[in-house]
Amino acid sequence: MMHRTVVMYAEIGGFVSCLFGWILVCSTVPTPFWSYSENLGSVMTSSDAFSNLWKDCLSDNTGATTCKGYASMMALSAFLHICRALTISAVITGFFGSVLTLVGMKCTKLGGSEVANARVTFSGGITYLVSGFCGMITYSWWANTIRVQFVNPQFMGAKHELGAALFIGWGGSILLILGGAVLIYFSVKEALPSSSQKRRPGSHTTGRTRRTYMLPRLTLASSLLYEGRQSRTTSATTKMGRAYSRDNFV
Repeated sequence: MMHRTVVMYAEIGGFVSCLFGWILVCSTVPTPFWSYSENLGSVMTSSDAFSNLWKDCLSDNTGATTCKGYASMMALSAFLHICRALTISAVITGFFGSVLTLVGMKCTKLGGSEVANARVTFSGGITYLVSGFCGMITYSWWANTIRVQFVNPQFMGAKHELGAALFIGWGGSILLILGGAVLIYFSVKEALPSSSQKRRPGSHTTGRTRRTYMLPRLTLASSLLYEGRQSRTTSATTKMGRAYSRDNFV
């Protein structure tokens, strides 16, 4: 009972961690501050430029912000396409991880047997890990691209800084990975039992069972053999007694 309680609270903690991580990852999708640059000129010409997966924005010193989506999807680089795909994959897998974990946790009692619930929770933990790694790869790759462009003296374009969305995404991805690891650790023993716990033909347990079933047969055979010997001894004694009585009569 104590072990079940510990597992239940661990699953709740892992689920809450993954849920907050997934919310943080989802919040970075519409956030424009993936990268930004400051153009510090005079008071009248200063402006800030920032961009994300979907659009570029420009904000002047008056507070007016103008955003423009990318002109053509086919003209985008493979880097931007892969980052989009990984971010959407992180959001989708995190959603399905939440559904699986809610069904399989011990405190919800929505599933079937203990083994079935553990397997569903294990699947949810794996899905959360995939979501966390997809997000971590996206944000790390984006940050590394910004760093390479910033330190490259031959890069002629605008040099950007790391935006706030990257740090939020890193935090959410770490929560997803940690929560998924906790769910996997506390459900793997019930979801995937070891081979020593399974009954196989010719195993030691089967041999013991066979020996147990053979004991009544051996006992029955011994009793029959003992009764046969006793009956033969009784008949021999009777014959001897009859022979003695006939001789004595003669």
